[in-house]
Amino acid sequence: MKHQKKTNKLNRPKPHRESMLANLASDLFEHRVIETTHARACELRRLADRLITIAKADNLAARRLVGRTIRIKSIHKKLFTEIIPNLQDRNSGYTRVIKKKIRRGDGATISVVELLTPRPEKLDEKSEKAAKKSRKKVGAKDK
Repeated sequence: MKHQKKTNKLNRPKPHRESMLANLASDLFEHRVIETTHARACELRRLADRLITIAKADNLAARRLVGRTIRIKSIHKKLFTEIIPNLQDRNSGYTRVIKKKIRRGDGATISVVELLTPRPEKLDEKSEKAAKKSRKKVGAKDK
């Protein structure tokens, strides 16, 4: 029986598991597509969908609740300004998990997690390099 077993523990203690999932969620909101093991991907989908549902309220309480998990200010701002407006008309199902391959070393199933938002237009190479540099500088200031 599976009574009172709501989460996959991922063989980690609670603080490690929470911080790992928070980092995965931050990466998902920053890059819109990430690749990880299938077990982590399923847990990440639960967390990301919950965070987006809370963020759709877009009030101070929602910003603070999301801020507990997403601690990098630039990603927090990106979530509320770029991602949430694209998902306002959806009721649920903000992310997609697709099994991709089996990792050769340990046989773990690798999955791709992606946000169901339209992709931003690609910048030319010079603009893309400048954007990467500015992200690195912003990331260093936020920490």
